[in-house]
Amino acid sequence: MMREKVEELLENALEKNKSLFLIDLNISAENQIRVILDGDNGVTVEDCVEVSREIEHNLDREEFDFSLEVMSAGVSEPLTLPRQYIKNIGRSLKIKTKTGEKLEGELIAANDENCTLTWTEREPKPVGNGKVTVQKEALLPYKDIMEAKVMITF
Repeated sequence: MMREKVEELLENALEKNKSLFLIDLNISAENQIRVILDGDNGVTVEDCVEVSREIEHNLDREEFDFSLEVMSAGVSEPLTLPRQYIKNIGRSLKIKTKTGEKLEGELIAANDENCTLTWTEREPKPVGNGKVTVQKEALLPYKDIMEAKVMITF
């Protein structure tokens, strides 16, 4: 009953700010509500406050005793939704596939089913000694990705 009410209130809050989207909603047995958001343009403290107010002001504390935490997805959190990949086009990603392959490169394209990563790699010359730098590209379906994280560079 409480989960349904929170989901409805959360949906209303996200309808008011269409650039925000839900990453995770967790409600513990003790009614600790934890909402993790992301946004096409990032998530501000004000965004979290607005969503928090929308939920808190419309839940009856007489009916439900609860605590509420609304936060943005951290930079160290893995990408989980296609919308997150799309918003991170042009950034560097570290991807681990379900087959155990590890890739690092620039995210150059993303849609609802897959993403495209590009990187440079040193390979032995086809003829003779030495190595040559080659441009690589991989089309990765999300279903084949175990984990993808944005690489933060300073």
